[in-house]
Amino acid sequence: MAAGESALITGLTGQDGSFLAELLLEKEYRVTGVVRNGERSLGASEHLRGSVQTVAGDLLVPPSLREAIERGRPNEIYHLAAPSFIPASWERPGETVAAITGSAAAILETVRDTDPTTRVFVPASGAIFGDAPESPQREQTPCRPNTPYAIAKLAGHQLVGAMRERYGLHASSGITYNHESERRPEQFVTRRVTRGAAAIALGLQEELTLGSLEAVRDWSFAGDVVRGAWMMLQQQRADDFILASGVGRTVAQFAEVAFACVELEAERYVRVDPALVRPAEATPSVGDPSKARAQLGWQPEVSFEQLVERMVRADLQLLEQRAGRS
Repeated sequence: MAAGESALITGLTGQDGSFLAELLLEKEYRVTGVVRNGERSLGASEHLRGSVQTVAGDLLVPPSLREAIERGRPNEIYHLAAPSFIPASWERPGETVAAITGSAAAILETVRDTDPTTRVFVPASGAIFGDAPESPQREQTPCRPNTPYAIAKLAGHQLVGAMRERYGLHASSGITYNHESERRPEQFVTRRVTRGAAAIALGLQEELTLGSLEAVRDWSFAGDVVRGAWMMLQQQRADDFILASGVGRTVAQFAEVAFACVELEAERYVRVDPALVRPAEATPSVGDPSKARAQLGWQPEVSFEQLVERMVRADLQLLEQRAGRS
């Protein structure tokens, strides 16, 4: 797309939305973000206030999404908003499916009805593979989702393919694995680790309590992943791609790198709470990004070690600022 194009982002206030908005603004896009009615804060995109426009919309109110698209008339839509904390999906499975699959359907339907040339990115998740028969997973790997979140994401992923096939929409699904940054909400294990390492280094706490240290994840930098999303919409033909590092690492390894950033040994400070340990996963959640690298030319620019250090440094600064105000 040429400079001066317009984009609509759902999930502007979140981690991914903020990095994507920054990227698009650098490319001289006119950026509009969908925010809930009455939501005054721009969250992770607060620093972009004045540079982006906003429009009201709610994932659970499909007509509001249609109105946002009709008002903004974007060339590209990045549908990033969704419940993302997987354990919570067990508490409200119906709402999770409605928010993830229902909102994707509303957006694709609106594009079909109003301007089929609009390009659409919908993120799926490595969680759609669930207990897959292989690791790393490829785009063709059979999906066996085992949480309401993953089931909803798979439905959205398949809907993108079906609408693309039937109506010729330029709609792409990005199968994204765990992607992190200093803007990650604090309930996620990565942020708990980096915040804990920073707090212990500053003498603000004595230990860090976690669940299973052997859980394997494929971690990437969020800014790299949203750049991959943008690259997907620049292709002549829409397609689905895995966006991942291709390397599986344990929570223990993440903690080791985080504590090393503050010159401490993780094993001296990390404690396992059996109540937080989830059942072991049969298949490591690791993605094979070969297709994205070959067809998009996508390459992560931030290494795993750089990502963890970036998060720890940001948490150190944040905690020091809070201590200075108290």
